[in-house]
Parts: sequence; C-alpha cells; structure tokens
Amino acid sequence: MNRVTNVTDLQIDELVSLNEVRAGLQALLIDSVDSGASIGFLPPADAGEVVAYWNSVNSELAQGERRLFLAQRDGQVLGAVQLALCTKANGAHRGEVEKLMVHRDARGQGIAGRLLERLEREASTAGLSLLVLDTREGDTAQRLYLKLGYQQAGRIPAFALSAEGNLDATIYFYKQLSAEASLA
Repeated sequence: MNRVTNVTDLQIDELVSLNEVRAGLQALLIDSVDSGASIGFLPPADAGEVVAYWNSVNSELAQGERRLFLAQRDGQVLGAVQLALCTKANGAHRGEVEKLMVHRDARGQGIAGRLLERLEREASTAGLSLLVLDTREGDTAQRLYLKLGYQQAGRIPAFALSAEGNLDATIYFYKQLSAEASLA
C-alpha cells in the first residue's frame, strides 16, 4: 500500500455485510496487529483467526448486534471502527467502540478521527446516549480519545498480554452523547 497523503476524497460508509470488502478488512486487521495494535490478537496475526473473526463480525452485523464503519479511498480499505450494541434491556442506551484500526500507511491523516465522528453521529441518531471503550495505556489512541472528548473512567493493570510477553494496563473511557439521544 502506498502512503496516503490526500484524505479529502476519503469515503466513510456503514457496512451491512462484509462480502465486498472482506479481503481488505482481513488485510487491515493483519496490518494493525502486526504493527503493534492491541486489538485482541497477538502478532504475527494468524490468517485463520482473522478469517474466523470477520465471519463472526459478519454474523453480528446480520443480527443487528454490531455496526461497522469503513474508510476507503479509491476502493482501498484504509480504516475501520465498530460499534457493538448492548443487547441487555438495561443497556439499550449504550454501545461499545471496538477495533478502531487505520492501516499503517494511512496513519496521521485524520482517518481515525473521521471514523469516530461518523460512529458517534450514527450512534446518536440511533438513540444511544453513552459510548464506552478501552485502549492499552500509552497507545496513540489514548491521546486521540481524550482529544475527541472521551473521559477516562479508570485503569486496570495487567489487563492484556503484549507481543513481548508483558501484561499491559488498559484505560477505560466513556463519552456521553448529545441530550437529544434517548431510548429508541
């Protein structure tokens, strides 16, 4: 992938199925894991695990339990973020931001922020009033979430195993969306 320098023609869409972009999403996940992202996998990314993961996401999309937002330029997958919807009766107002990924050749161009802005707008429109997420302490994403108005809720030590064999801490964040968001 060539370094992306122009994101003015960036297209961000919500997907209802992965069929058209499955290969691009698999490549994005592998690139993210292999470049150090703490998103539930350890490097080197296992192709079989990656395929199984996207199959499960596709199933959750079909069941309405998850939403997926994709950033593309000229048909090339550059980034993605997911919104996991709470299926509990007392949690219908909240969602969890998961797997924010930007290909290493497209980082530093504002794609992650644009993906999150789209996710937040769609979450609010859907009646959600609270978003939660976690990220490895010290990651670039931690600064991004603070910049975009997420509030730090707490730190859990020794939360996730790193590629180096260390147990890294995670930071939990939340963001309350506009007052117009209400139970659907």
